[in-house]
Amino acid sequence: MSVNNELETIMLGILQAIFLIINMALTLYWYVIIASAIFSWLYAFNVINSNNQFVNQMGLFLYNATEPALRPIRRYLPNLGGLDISPIVLLLIIVFIQAIIRNPIAPFFYSLVA
Repeated sequence: MSVNNELETIMLGILQAIFLIINMALTLYWYVIIASAIFSWLYAFNVINSNNQFVNQMGLFLYNATEPALRPIRRYLPNLGGLDISPIVLLLIIVFIQAIIRNPIAPFFYSLVA
């Protein structure tokens, strides 16, 4: 095996690791978006105690984690009254990005290693 071939194999391994980490981060963010949506429903219907400090901290974390990604989406969506579908749109965008990482990119890297 030549030095150039070994270097290519190492670089492909690094790229695969980067795409794996990106995929894992997107999956984690997926769960944060779902938790934020569920929390907002529970908060809106007074199911959880809004005076509890832990509940407030959790709500603040979820809001700060999701709002920067949801705000630009809300800007382009039509006003549907009290219905906010921006989390659904963001989840679809995440699925689209994960599909691009898994389908067209991953087999390309595996074919280069083989």
